[in-house]
Amino acid sequence: MDGVAAVFPETTVQLQTTRSWDFMGFPQSQSNHYPENGESDVIIGMIDTGIWPESKSFSDEGFAPPPQRFKGTCQSKDNFTCTNKIIGARYYNAYQWYEPRDYESARDSLGHGTHTTSVAAGRNVENASYYGLAQGTARGGAPGARIAVYKVCWSWSWLWGCQTSDILAAFDDAIADGVDIISISISNAFPTEYLKDVVAIGSFHAMKKGILTSTSGGNVSPFSTFVSSVAPWSLSVAASTIDRRFATQVVLGNGLVFINKDKETTNICSFPLPTKRFPIRILDAHIDEKLRMKAPPS
Repeated sequence: MDGVAAVFPETTVQLQTTRSWDFMGFPQSQSNHYPENGESDVIIGMIDTGIWPESKSFSDEGFAPPPQRFKGTCQSKDNFTCTNKIIGARYYNAYQWYEPRDYESARDSLGHGTHTTSVAAGRNVENASYYGLAQGTARGGAPGARIAVYKVCWSWSWLWGCQTSDILAAFDDAIADGVDIISISISNAFPTEYLKDVVAIGSFHAMKKGILTSTSGGNVSPFSTFVSSVAPWSLSVAASTIDRRFATQVVLGNGLVFINKDKETTNICSFPLPTKRFPIRILDAHIDEKLRMKAPPS
């Protein structure tokens, strides 16, 4: 068939700290005025769940108008408007299915895309913390870069899945729009042969146009060293350990203080606690035996 390079079944793929850049040796810029270092001429294309444009990380204060070479567009809906920082926005939903929590626009209702975009190009935001923990200045790797958003993931798909046809369409548009770098934190659970891996296919075409694609190493695997994005023409990025832990003290009524010492299971409560004092509960004998066996000794 003319104009068709390959045909393969549609599939669904999944989505995959304030001090990280310092830990990696990237110095913090003391200025929020970026034209002098050329950073504001860099355009990062983010293929993800969209973006929350009102976040302080994406303020366009001090930014000049976008580079004229950018050929993208801004699909404005749900009060979403582009700025001199977020210079492009597109969204893709081949099946046209939307859940009540979805925004039919490039606006992010999950937070994944907003997070990954702030890691790549978030501006300096002082006094950022997670309920008081890890307080500091949050920033991205290139805080002066421009952002073009390509939303391909929706809540109707299991685990906020992203359809492969939408991903390929986003790659095509990002390349045509003239972005300099593509960032995509989406992949299959396991490595897929290149001719059936849409991220490998899209990043290959980007590479042919001189555009680097940064992909996530993957979230799901039977081994800690397992990587799902392995195409040699893209940059596969994975998390590592850092030089600090996030932990809070538990103080008992008798003055004893406990801190979780297991680096692999440190948990942080994701909601504000209504009070600072709680009673200690002993597991009841009627609780399921399996659950009781998992509990720590009283």
